[in-house]
Amino acid sequence: MGQVVVVTGASGGVGRATAVAFARRGDRVALLARGEAGLEGAVRDVTEAGGTALPLSVDVADPAQVESAAEQIEKEFGPIDVWANVAFTSVFAPFLEIDPAEFRRATDVTYLGYVNGTRAALSRMKPRDHGTIVQVGSALAYRGIPLQSVYCGAKHAIQGFHDSLRCELLHDKSHVRVTMVQLPAVNTPQFSWVLSRLPKHPQPVPPIFQPEVAADAIVYAADHPGRREYWVGGPTALTIIANKFAAGLLDRYLARTGYKSQQTDLPNEQAANLWGPADDRSRDYGAHGVFDNRSTSRSYQVWASRHRNVLTATAAAAAAAATAYFTRSHR
Repeated sequence: MGQVVVVTGASGGVGRATAVAFARRGDRVALLARGEAGLEGAVRDVTEAGGTALPLSVDVADPAQVESAAEQIEKEFGPIDVWANVAFTSVFAPFLEIDPAEFRRATDVTYLGYVNGTRAALSRMKPRDHGTIVQVGSALAYRGIPLQSVYCGAKHAIQGFHDSLRCELLHDKSHVRVTMVQLPAVNTPQFSWVLSRLPKHPQPVPPIFQPEVAADAIVYAADHPGRREYWVGGPTALTIIANKFAAGLLDRYLARTGYKSQQTDLPNEQAANLWGPADDRSRDYGAHGVFDNRSTSRSYQVWASRHRNVLTATAAAAAAAATAYFTRSHR
């Protein structure tokens, strides 16, 4: 009958693709989002993929709404097996061009939305000693970049929250698992609907991945939650590692390149979903953004991450063979 899965931010982008990925396994997928057109589209996609959908109009920044949604999900679908926190909003602008109310709102959704979702899931999973919570993060959980102070701050906060919660569950010897998936630049509608004060249309910093790459990694993480986090895409791995050893150099590099690399040559025309959904009844944005012709549908790093035991064994065997060869040669 499949698992009971909750996906926040399911009306578009990575959340939409993730809901469909779970649906392909026959899961029952609860779709939490605000936009009516996006939710309707997500229901259609999940049903066509072979899953069962439960759409719920929820603002994840409101803990009461999230709690009510969790109650309804378990009433209609049964105990929640997986909860994936994906929903976010943000502002593209230099810090001083973001007013306090905007900064708070984006933080309430992008950070506290994860806290609210985690609380609703964990309060049900922990007494049963079963379940998995997946926090969808970003390379920007480790490395802040210009023009995205709201988003980077929230992702850093989620990272710290995740680490703390994981330690508590280990202390309690709980079988509830939490894991985090750090994403690269992804071709999602966020670049057409996040509030922007940039002179040009915002874009993800290349290389860009399709949302299905992220979705497949999220589903894999939900099935293999023993690892504390997963890195998706070579750029994510390189960014995190480089920031660990050369943060100061990255500061200077991003100061020179970060403004231009996050903008196209097109005028800035945004739907702005900060205070309300961008996907009203007149438009369903779907999972993909406007950068399909520049995005890739595969990640060799993800494949290597999933098969690291095989790669390690192969490398060890190759090293042993090379050692034996050189030993014989010297003899």
